[in-house]
Amino acid sequence: MDELQKIWKRHIYIAKASTAFMYGVLVSVALNFFWEPGHIYSSGITGLAQLLTTLSANWPVPLSTALLIFVLNVPLFILAWFQIGHRFTIFTIIAVFCSSLMIKAIQPLPLTTDPIICAIFGAAINGFGTGLALKNGISTGGLDILGLTIRKHTGKSVGTINIIFNAFIVLAAGAVYGWPYAFYSALGIIVNARVMDMVYTKQQKMQVMIVTSKPKSVIDCIQNHMRRGITIVHGVEGAYKHDKKTILFTVISRYEQPELRKAMRESDPHAFVSIAENVHIMGHFYEPKP
Repeated sequence: MDELQKIWKRHIYIAKASTAFMYGVLVSVALNFFWEPGHIYSSGITGLAQLLTTLSANWPVPLSTALLIFVLNVPLFILAWFQIGHRFTIFTIIAVFCSSLMIKAIQPLPLTTDPIICAIFGAAINGFGTGLALKNGISTGGLDILGLTIRKHTGKSVGTINIIFNAFIVLAAGAVYGWPYAFYSALGIIVNARVMDMVYTKQQKMQVMIVTSKPKSVIDCIQNHMRRGITIVHGVEGAYKHDKKTILFTVISRYEQPELRKAMRESDPHAFVSIAENVHIMGHFYEPKP
């Protein structure tokens, strides 16, 4: 059993490392093929690295965006190591290193300089890469680490910090390249967030209502597949056959849908299941540790 667990963990680590490399390739394509030719700034630490590179263009030794992305993340690596977890930090370092390495290794290939096309396609590629990394349990560094640390200690999100930081990046794009580019960069940030949400579905909550005649079997099976609390409503009657039913309520994340389907097929394939998307949660909802 221990040997199987070791093999399974090894496969997980290889999969995460491969995902980190893929993320690095996608970020480099977004930056070198679209953002840089279109004078578009990304969000977060990558956008700050781009800004510092632009400002240092006339210095005796210009700064490198690829190097700055890694250097600016170093203090956040230290924060993550002590506040979040060692394994989380190691894979974050791998992801950021891969992105810096691939940005330097893949030579820029300007496909177009149209700022709207560059903003949309660069953001879509970067958002896909970031969402893919997050979906596989890898942080891409930057403000993610700060957000996780603050949420761990206070239970609050850092949406305001993200908004302020990205607003600064957008204004910087306008000041450096002209104000139309501020709007192009803002467009890119919005597209990036939307595509990332489409790929990374873990944070999207869904309310599940199950009408079943086998409540114990369904509850046991769901809780074997996923760690979720369930509320039971007894004494329900079907309107067609007037047979006795039980209603079960639970909340899952969108990426847990396949597990829910599997659990329902095993426990009660004839149950009626209704799912409401994008519900807001108040109270306890189990989140696996990073």
